[in-house]
Amino acid sequence: MTANVEIRAVGADERAAWEPLWQGYLTFYKAKLAPEVSDVAWARFHDPAEPMFLLGAYVDGALTGIVQFLYHRSTWTPGDYCYLQDLFVADTARGLGLGRKLIEAVYVAAKAAGCSRVHWLTQNDNAQARLLYDRIADDSGFMQYRKVF
Repeated sequence: MTANVEIRAVGADERAAWEPLWQGYLTFYKAKLAPEVSDVAWARFHDPAEPMFLLGAYVDGALTGIVQFLYHRSTWTPGDYCYLQDLFVADTARGLGLGRKLIEAVYVAAKAAGCSRVHWLTQNDNAQARLLYDRIADDSGFMQYRKVF
């Protein structure tokens, strides 16, 4: 039997379904955030004045994957870029192609918004994800440097 998959915006009334996926993502990257940081992110996803967005992958009606992205200015183009910030699929839904479907949905949204690029980061040792990323995007060859305050 084939699962029914739908990619769509996660509604403001679906925080209880989003929260375990968000926490799964943070756990994967060994990150801890104060609850109020997640509160702010959630509010931004549902504020039409914010350039931040949240799409979900629903399998047979259940939210099983998320992608969170934002549009930002660039000095290199008159239009925006799209930064795919967070992508996570529940362990129980791996192998269904949800990561690809979520990324492709971001491509569609970014193109419709006039963005000239979608870009994202991953850890060098995230081998499983990189198998997908190497098939659907180009490795820019850049390394990220950061200073945390």
